[in-house]
Amino acid sequence: MQALHTAATGMAAQELSVQVISNNIANLRTTGFKKQTAEFQDLIYQHVARVGAQASTQGTILPVGIDIGGGVKTVGTPRSMTQGTLSQTGNDLDLAITGEGFFKILMPDGTFQYTRDGTFQMDNTGRIVNAQGNPVQPTITIPQNSQGLAINTQGQVSVTQPGSTTSTIIGQIGLTRFVNKAGLMPVGNNNFTDTPSSGTPQDGIATLEGYGTINQGSLEQANVDVVSEMSDLIAAQRAYEMNAKVISAADQMMQSTTALFR
Repeated sequence: MQALHTAATGMAAQELSVQVISNNIANLRTTGFKKQTAEFQDLIYQHVARVGAQASTQGTILPVGIDIGGGVKTVGTPRSMTQGTLSQTGNDLDLAITGEGFFKILMPDGTFQYTRDGTFQMDNTGRIVNAQGNPVQPTITIPQNSQGLAINTQGQVSVTQPGSTTSTIIGQIGLTRFVNKAGLMPVGNNNFTDTPSSGTPQDGIATLEGYGTINQGSLEQANVDVVSEMSDLIAAQRAYEMNAKVISAADQMMQSTTALFR
């Protein structure tokens, strides 16, 4: 029976929906994480009687048709790039972006990746790096024994160097934005890479030309709403159960039909 296949596609779709929701909940405390949602479309229809077709020799037409759907398919798991709340940490190298933009990270193979996770550290040479030791762009090296590290809303990095009483700007952290942020591809470690769908990376300076601002001593939290995720999880579970019930009902109907031939 067609109902078996149709309900099976529904169960597979809801299983994927639960997987997406579970990933959102698992990353509830992941810095800069952006939640995903599963989107679906109906499959091709079997047109038993096409709407608008001629219904008689007198030229009348069918006002409605008979269309049997083939089920559901997954078309995407788009990522919501809405702003997450900021959490103050007090750490000098913890940075959060308010508004548009991503931090640009230089990878060991010479390519670039992009992140909203501003949990940065210093490596053994004084460079500002991410948790994997990859430098933030442009590369900034903090002089040894310097004090008073400050990063303003534009990303300018200032320190007071040994033998001096005044602050000196030693570099500027840039931001990168994209025409279609949802088109970025996640690659793990809170990083994204650009794709043809995201558009060309546009490097710029915070607070200027539509870019966001940089907040020192803060981190952006995940934009996951627990209440919403839990309600979506319950809805997905119930939809899965109903599709399973359809399979059970179709099986019982087939058993009844088979019994007629015994």
